[in-house]
Amino acid sequence: MLFKNLRLYTFLALGCISLGTTSCKNENKKVIQTEVTFKKEGKLIIYKSNSDSIRTSFDIEIADHDYEIQTGLMYRNSMKLNQGMLFIFDDTSERFFYMKNTKIPLDLIFINENKKIVSFQKDAKPFDETSLPSNVPAKFVLEVNAGLVANLSVAVGDSISYSK
Repeated sequence: MLFKNLRLYTFLALGCISLGTTSCKNENKKVIQTEVTFKKEGKLIIYKSNSDSIRTSFDIEIADHDYEIQTGLMYRNSMKLNQGMLFIFDDTSERFFYMKNTKIPLDLIFINENKKIVSFQKDAKPFDETSLPSNVPAKFVLEVNAGLVANLSVAVGDSISYSK
């Protein structure tokens, strides 16, 4: 009987030591997550189609290389109302975006090679991986905070200009 109890106590002791070691390992793991911050790289102006007067302007980051285009506004916790990201593509074709790893709701403004606004995707939901197509060919895409397209009355046919 003593031998059986000794085996049981040994088993329990080893189990406790194992749990303690596992617990210590988990405590030593540190998750390092850095905040991606806005870096102003240019200025973008949206003009009204019917009068060429300025509708609004944004400070912009520019995504014109593969990594920037693939990452976009992922991992951002916030963005000011006067900020956005302009994606510049080498060609003009239908564009497809999604909100994977994107924490903030966005409006997507699709723009053709003549810098005319051709379509929108409004109120894109954070982390939603549903495809957000332009539905028409576009060379540029401007991402801004959700609700701005409606609040600023941005319309298909408006135009843009930007400078670096």
